[in-house]
Amino acid sequence: MPQITVDYSDRLADTFDRPGFATAVHEAVVTIAAATPQACKTRFRRTEDTVVGPDTDGHAVVHVEIGLLAGRTEETRDRLAEAVLALLGQHLKPTGALAVHLSTEIRDLDPSYRSA
Repeated sequence: MPQITVDYSDRLADTFDRPGFATAVHEAVVTIAAATPQACKTRFRRTEDTVVGPDTDGHAVVHVEIGLLAGRTEETRDRLAEAVLALLGQHLKPTGALAVHLSTEIRDLDPSYRSA
């Protein structure tokens, strides 16, 4: 814990500082949600196709999902979500005419969650 998954459009591969973002998110989770640094795990999944509304071109998406052990307050989850969106803005270079849609979800891990 925490389990961090970042889905991002293929079009952002050259403009998204993924290692820098992961490091910054780990720091935010430790500071805001009281996680331990060595417990933070981030994986990136590149998506080839992005469709926004009726448009199949001109858009890119980044969605960050963070799963935490239960017990964080709604205020803590909200603060972390806002921090994640701000960090995305710092680790994505401008893309010109491409519209980039950013989102995040902070959720509780299922009680069955285990790690080894």
